[in-house]
Amino acid sequence: MLSRMLYKIGRCLIEVYARLMLRLDIQWHASLPEGPVLFAVNHPSSTDPFFVNLLTQQPISVMISAKVFSIPVLGAYMRKMRQIPVVRGQGEHVLGLARQALDEGRSVAIFPEGGISPGRDFHPPRSGVARLALSSGAPVIPVGIYLREDGRSFMPATLEGRQDVVTWYLRGPYVITVGKPMRFSGDANDRTLVRKISETVMCSIRSLVGEGQIRAAQNWA
Repeated sequence: MLSRMLYKIGRCLIEVYARLMLRLDIQWHASLPEGPVLFAVNHPSSTDPFFVNLLTQQPISVMISAKVFSIPVLGAYMRKMRQIPVVRGQGEHVLGLARQALDEGRSVAIFPEGGISPGRDFHPPRSGVARLALSSGAPVIPVGIYLREDGRSFMPATLEGRQDVVTWYLRGPYVITVGKPMRFSGDANDRTLVRKISETVMCSIRSLVGEGQIRAAQNWA
């Protein structure tokens, strides 16, 4: 009960901020299917794990770099909200946590690039989204986020005792395009199949980002 109440409060605050400070634009190609889904999202800023919660009223377990969980208060809140810390070198364990969330009926959001997108380009996709889709049977919902490159702020931060850089996006157009559900089947240990699915999902994400860029140009030229 407490976790659900905290989630609702947190989501409400995120939505209020997005409506007041961002030029938020969300468009859907199709409605979400029943049951848990796997949101596959590009990652242009460090704020994406927060705003991805606006895609559904139901709680989402977002796969987030474990470094963020070292931030006092925020880290404790994210653990309470069942966010998933992504630890380098512990891929199987992390995917196991995500699979458990899906099996329990909770949707999961994953960033296939595995890190912040390099400028206007994309990192090659990692295998996690394909392996989760195949092992769980959950539909993949590709999501493309477009934001203005000149709106990103690079701020130094200390995470896990080390100097790092956080890529914030706090004002400006934030354009989200949600694609149609994608379903896959096969052996999650088939590397060729996993690679093909990973590229297919990433190709869809790139296309959705392009759609968002066109909308942004039309609405906020």
